[in-house]
Amino acid sequence: MHTITPRLSAIAGAALLVASTGQAWATAPAAATTVAAATTAAPTARADNRYLAQVDAEARAARLSKVDYALQFTLSGEESFSGSSTVGFDLSDASTPLTLDLDQASIGSLQVNGKSVTPQYNGSFITLAPQDLRLGRNSVVVVYQRRHSSNGEGLHRMVDPADGRVYTYSHFEPAAAHQMFALFDQPDLKATYQLSVTAPADWQVVSAMRERAVETVAGGKRWDFPATPRLSAYNFSLHAGPYKVWEDRSGKYPLRLMARQSVAGQVAPADWFKYTNGGLAFFEKYFGLPYPFEKYDQLLVPDFLYGAMENAGAITFAEKRFLFKESMTAAQKQNLASVILHEMAHQWFGDLVTMKWWNGLWLNESFAAFMATLATAESTEFSNAWQSFYSGGKQAAYTQDQQVTTHAIETPVPSTANAFDNIDAITYSKGASTLKQLRHLLGEEVFRQGVHNYLAKYSWQNAKLDDFIGSLGQAAGRDLSGWTQDWLYQAGVNTVTAQYRCAGGKVSEFALRQEGASAALPTLREQRVQIGLFNLRKGTGQLVLERQQALTYSGALTQVPQLVGEDCPDLVYPNYADWGYVQVRLDERSFRTAQASLGKVADPLLRAMLWQSLWDGVRAGQLPLQAFLRAVRDNAPAERDYTLLGDIVGKTRQAKAYLDQIAPGSAWQRDSSVALERMALAGARAAKGDVNFQRRWFGLYLDIASSPAALARLAGVLDGKDVPAGLPVGQDLRWDIVARLNRYDVAGSAALIDAELARDPSDAGQAAALAARVGRPDAKAKQEWLAQIVDLDSKLPFSRRRVMMENLYPAEQGVLNEATAAERLALLLDKDKAAGPIFMRSYGGHLIPANCTPASVERLARSIATAAELSAGSRRALLVAQQEDARCVAIQRAMKLPPRRAGRTAGAPLGATVRRPAAIRL
Repeated sequence: MHTITPRLSAIAGAALLVASTGQAWATAPAAATTVAAATTAAPTARADNRYLAQVDAEARAARLSKVDYALQFTLSGEESFSGSSTVGFDLSDASTPLTLDLDQASIGSLQVNGKSVTPQYNGSFITLAPQDLRLGRNSVVVVYQRRHSSNGEGLHRMVDPADGRVYTYSHFEPAAAHQMFALFDQPDLKATYQLSVTAPADWQVVSAMRERAVETVAGGKRWDFPATPRLSAYNFSLHAGPYKVWEDRSGKYPLRLMARQSVAGQVAPADWFKYTNGGLAFFEKYFGLPYPFEKYDQLLVPDFLYGAMENAGAITFAEKRFLFKESMTAAQKQNLASVILHEMAHQWFGDLVTMKWWNGLWLNESFAAFMATLATAESTEFSNAWQSFYSGGKQAAYTQDQQVTTHAIETPVPSTANAFDNIDAITYSKGASTLKQLRHLLGEEVFRQGVHNYLAKYSWQNAKLDDFIGSLGQAAGRDLSGWTQDWLYQAGVNTVTAQYRCAGGKVSEFALRQEGASAALPTLREQRVQIGLFNLRKGTGQLVLERQQALTYSGALTQVPQLVGEDCPDLVYPNYADWGYVQVRLDERSFRTAQASLGKVADPLLRAMLWQSLWDGVRAGQLPLQAFLRAVRDNAPAERDYTLLGDIVGKTRQAKAYLDQIAPGSAWQRDSSVALERMALAGARAAKGDVNFQRRWFGLYLDIASSPAALARLAGVLDGKDVPAGLPVGQDLRWDIVARLNRYDVAGSAALIDAELARDPSDAGQAAALAARVGRPDAKAKQEWLAQIVDLDSKLPFSRRRVMMENLYPAEQGVLNEATAAERLALLLDKDKAAGPIFMRSYGGHLIPANCTPASVERLARSIATAAELSAGSRRALLVAQQEDARCVAIQRAMKLPPRRAGRTAGAPLGATVRRPAAIRL
């Protein structure tokens, strides 16, 4: 939390603040105390902190209407900016105080209805006294200064280390607009925003509307923008800096793409414009409504917290995820297309029609995830997008839905402090899966018509879940209240199993059995699926689809008489083509067929689902990890589906992480790792001529390399030696190799960091160098890195702290991880409240110690028992860490490893003694 010493500067067009007046400023206090409170102000029941409770938001919204903002900003590129907010609104009840949100600013002046008043300001909101308000139209003018943010929220500022240029951008979701200007920061008080910005002469200024005038003034240029349509605060934005601009006018709407000057060479604007133009055409046709805004800008920005943000007409994207120093792979292009389309879907569903409160944020994200996948499959070259969705987001949803922290899709959000507590794969991908399932249940055209009706009816308004479901139900002519209750208000994932008998080579009985998630989550759901019956062809051994049957099931047992009389199948898959959101438990015969015949399944989606069944068996402690790795070695080299190979590669990386935790330094672990290394390297060499496959295989090799021979080969690649023919070795790959060599303290690897940084001094290069240094197995250095991470008073940008957290304790450095485990758990409790949710999400995701031993599981259990005061997000992270640690122990037990003996583990400091398992060969 910052206390700002004001630096007075003129704000163009605002006569309220003049440096020579000597007027006192109301400055955000270091503690939550009232500064210069008006003695006549009535008390307010609102909590004295930066968060807004739903009950307070509802009470405020009941009194307010027709809100408008006129905003003026002076941006100089320095650490602070100046602003003026003129807030107009109609008030229906002036008998009690009214709060106006503004976070950690220094207030120069406050006028309420033309009268100068002393600000009653606690650093989070201004309290407007009843005697200064009036029924009907009111006007409030706040002139202030504030420091730019450095954590990715509010108006973030970044100095490019490559050329010294300064870039700014805003990010307001879930409720951070008050970190930039004074407003009523809640989604159901939609408003118009008229903007004027004075900025350096070489800067671009971007917002929801295109500028109507730019004129030269003292200190630079002033950009004036017309008023926006009515938007929720988190959908408004302001981005300013000397951005490089690309333009495209080949489609219906003018498109612009922007990025920092120093990274402009990494941008492929043709791809961006292709997917954007195609997406706009697809969505206009699907929704039956025109794009709501007059232009479509997209900006690549540094230090971004998330993947992208759907600001109306000015979408922001994380550089880290979408800038590459080599040409994009097919997977990277598909991800780019999908995220562009995700944010584009929000322009209708989220910006045009917006939820009333943050409990509805899931519907925005679920719908955008669903529509992005649909649009990617139908408007781009990536027609297998649903297969990618199955292997990626949907599996993450299944995993989280089986954790102790599972939650319903629709959950209460009592305060803005809790807005992101449940924003996860359940919100995004389970929600998207339920919408996909509902589309199958109602029919594609009925679903589309219901969506159109909803968007048309509630345009430029706020809406609730009942409004959306009501529109779908009306289009379908059925009551969806029961479906809504079962799918959206109940947690957990069901399991479905095919139960059948055969007689005389034919199916004599067939049914689907559905089970609840657990005794505590017994809900049985209605959904529509397809059953696939497969048989092995004599001679070829190919597993061929013989019959598929669509049906809607509900309850514990659903008979399927349509399949009686079919040939007795070698494999039954009761969610063929992935219509349903349900865990599949293969019957014993089908599971044996899946293990033996992975390479003989023609359908890549079915192959992906069978691979997933094997991996689910590993994570459930039922299939030994050795058996899964054997299946990888036997089948992965022959895989010709690029998307599925990526899925297998991802599972192999996870398996290697388990190996490093379960049997660190053992002969068995080394032999298993070497076998995987050889497979991956052979795959990279064999893929000559197909750069996508080659980079996928070599990426796996790089990520699992741990033997001296593999690490030496990687070091040689940096010098151009033993590079698989045709493999491009660009800067991104070089940094990945440097980081891997440093994780294992290969001789000379520390010097490689400085050498590589000399080649690439960019912001991304500095982050990569930091990651490599943090990952080195040095106990003393790790203690120092940890101290820097948790020093909340330092000016270290959050983006750098996040890099440190992500790289401090790799899986193979178990002994080093253990050395600070108790300290990190203590810090979790100590820093939870002061650090805030952004910091703690990263801390909880990377620094809670889970070392795959019964003692580690027990230690986490003790922390949980004594952590009653933790925030909801940090407590969730602790619970998940303990459950996943216990899962790792269960996987270890399923492997039936012999007792460990004393020895030295990978990544341990010299002289450290640990226990090592005896050699085991697969």
